[in-house]
Amino acid sequence: MKKREVTFILVALILGAVAGGLIGDIIGTYLPPGAAKTVFTKSIEIGIDTMQLDLYALKLIFGLTLKVNFMSVLVLILIIIYFRWWYL
Repeated sequence: MKKREVTFILVALILGAVAGGLIGDIIGTYLPPGAAKTVFTKSIEIGIDTMQLDLYALKLIFGLTLKVNFMSVLVLILIIIYFRWWYL
């Protein structure tokens, strides 16, 4: 695999996760209360809480959080299947 292909796959996975999460949140807001709404709106946050370094004139804040829901996982699986089908 070339470096360009790996970069393309990583960008596709990141954009797919973002798009899937957004689609899941949008679908979840329009569903009536019930199990389906719970599936689309429930999410898990994984990450590092913010770390702050305060140097009086300069404040650095570091942190990374991933918000994973049903649609983001589904879109990631579809992207992986697509790339395994066409590229590998």
